[in-house]
Order: sequence, then structure tokens, then C-alpha cells
Amino acid sequence: MTEDPLKPFEKLDPKLLKLVEETQQLAFSDGALPMKFKLLIALAFDAAHGVVEGVNSLARAAMQAGATKEEITEALRVAQYVSGVGTVYTACQALRELF
Repeated sequence: MTEDPLKPFEKLDPKLLKLVEETQQLAFSDGALPMKFKLLIALAFDAAHGVVEGVNSLARAAMQAGATKEEITEALRVAQYVSGVGTVYTACQALRELF
């Protein structure tokens, strides 16, 4: 696994890092949506924003949470519909080795 991309903020701005970590805990805590759905939503956003490593990491986490390849593909279809074909290129780079 790659190093946490937020690690530099341990020294640069620990208050900001704490806020980001708290927000992440809030977003991914147990609630009305199952964890795999939350991870698929995050994956779709990362694909739409061109974040290859995020898509890869979130796809792995979603699969560990029970998501199937088909569910990942459908989440990416929605992201492509809303955000365009660049989403597909990002997803292809991210999922090349995984699938």
C-alpha cells in the first residue's frame, strides 16, 4: 500500500489534518448507507476528478466491503454520465491492474 497522501500535514498543519480525519470518520461511519455504497460514491467522485490512486484504493476497499466488479462498473457509469468521458479514462488507469 502506498503512503498516506496526507502524511506531510502531520508536521505542516496538524489541526487541518485532524479536521480532515474527523470528517472522514463522519463520512464513513455506520449509518443509513452500507459502507460499500459510501466507498462506491467516493470512488465515483475520485474518478470524476481524475484521481487515479484514489479510484484504485477505493475500489479495493469497496471490494473488501463486499462490492462486486459489476457494482464498481455501475458506479463508474453514473460518474461518466454526470462528469464525462474523462471519468472512464481515469477509471481505466486505476483499475488496469486490479481487474
